[in-house]
Amino acid sequence: MREVVALSSRSYRSKTDNAYSSFKRFLDFSIAFIALLVLSPVMALVAIVVAIDTKGSPVFVQERMGRYSVPFRIYKFRSMSVHAPANVATHKLENADQYISRVGHFIRKTSLDELPQLINVLKGDMSFVGPRPVVLTERDLLRLRRRNGADRVRPGITGLAQVCGRDTVTIREKARYDAQYAKSYSLKADLSILFKTAKQVVVSEGIVEGANKDITANPQRKRSA
Repeated sequence: MREVVALSSRSYRSKTDNAYSSFKRFLDFSIAFIALLVLSPVMALVAIVVAIDTKGSPVFVQERMGRYSVPFRIYKFRSMSVHAPANVATHKLENADQYISRVGHFIRKTSLDELPQLINVLKGDMSFVGPRPVVLTERDLLRLRRRNGADRVRPGITGLAQVCGRDTVTIREKARYDAQYAKSYSLKADLSILFKTAKQVVVSEGIVEGANKDITANPQRKRSA
């Protein structure tokens, strides 16, 4: 999908003078707090099932790059074997399916593995909407984000790039979407992205596990995280 959320250049504001920035943080904190309370039974059930399925800690902790290019520890439900390569983006694994657990396939498809990131949102590491945080080894994408200013906003559970192709966009395309969002984010844009994300989750659109041969076969289309 190449549908782009309308972000007018006339609504551009820097981080320091965007009146929505503080309100966005208030919304993030409030919604994350309520969501954690409401979804705690679901999260407890998922944690038990994941622990039984993977024979490891149900919560996977990994260092990702955050706002202003400062690393933070992200929380996710474990969807891969404890023997999966550490600090390697899933899209770089040629045989990703061999590492993804039985339950892992389901929680990744339904995005239930992202629920622990509500804690990251509550802490202020992340927002509900923003550039998706990637592992520190994704140097090409991180360099482009720093260069175009996309690292000035908090990374998000979902983002503009995710509703414009998700696992099928290239690194340059993803960095361009991330910069577009960082320069003109707004409540209207965030709501639009969240709505499109919900639709994608329902129809499982744009999901590609492991190396995307359609992209890697073309040297001009280096795939993103």
